[in-house]
Amino acid sequence: MRCVVLAKKIIRIATRRSPLALWQAEHVAARLEQAFPGCKTELVKMTTQGDRILDAPLAKIGGKGLFVKELEQGMLEGLADIAVHSMKDVPVEFPVGLHLAAILNREDPTDAFVSRDYSSLQELPTNARIGTSSLRRQCQIKALYPDAEILSLRGNVNTRLSKLDAGEYDAIILATAGLKRLGMAERITQCLAPAVSLPAIGQGAIGIECRLDDSEINAMLSVLHDSETGVCVSAERAMNARLNGGCQVPIAGFAQLLGAQLFMRGLVGSPDGKVIYRAERTGAQDSAEAIGTMIAEDLLAQGADKILQALLLE
Repeated sequence: MRCVVLAKKIIRIATRRSPLALWQAEHVAARLEQAFPGCKTELVKMTTQGDRILDAPLAKIGGKGLFVKELEQGMLEGLADIAVHSMKDVPVEFPVGLHLAAILNREDPTDAFVSRDYSSLQELPTNARIGTSSLRRQCQIKALYPDAEILSLRGNVNTRLSKLDAGEYDAIILATAGLKRLGMAERITQCLAPAVSLPAIGQGAIGIECRLDDSEINAMLSVLHDSETGVCVSAERAMNARLNGGCQVPIAGFAQLLGAQLFMRGLVGSPDGKVIYRAERTGAQDSAEAIGTMIAEDLLAQGADKILQALLLE
């Protein structure tokens, strides 16, 4: 496949302005230019609601798509041809006329424990100050360490690391994938096993959204799609869809391919960590979405809906 028609124009890539978002967009641009010689790309940098409001936890801002809506609007208005997202930020539903065209090969999906003074999560003092604004991370840490003090942590990766270095926290929890992509793997003190901190839906995966009616762009993006990551993320997103969840609620879901089988774990917890519901399933790869939905049903049967409804009322 060659970029014949598109050689006449530039593929405009909508992206947030954070260093990690720009890395992801530039990575997609490089992949496109490598796969289709003659193609040119241009980054269209935008600011989202999630980027503008930094003085409140994401869970308090409310709504879904805090980091994608403006990018989607840019595509609908013709300002961009595609948008690059972290899959954990992408809502289950898309605006009319847009869809998810490709998911790239997943980077390490784990959470990273980062600290200057402690070599592991287990070494923290009981009343440690831990920085995160993720209710998912918070509920799992509080379940293990109920006396830990969870403090809000917003901003891009560099900002969060600077706050740690300034002594505002004993440790912070970030996505392993983001640190690796930014060349900061040396800052990772410990990668937390999924049994300790189950990852977010889609964590570590990059998604590319575009207009449904742009057949040429869709054909190009299909070349970048990683089918194995796509299967896993589809299972995770099916669970999230059944729970009607977003990236600001204490929901975790992680699917893996084990040979011909897909193994997935799901979790819903109260922010204080006192109640955590867990479920897991194994099945055929071609039943990925059904597996995700069944895990959600298992969680709802345990009482997950009460936790999620209580959060909506806050």
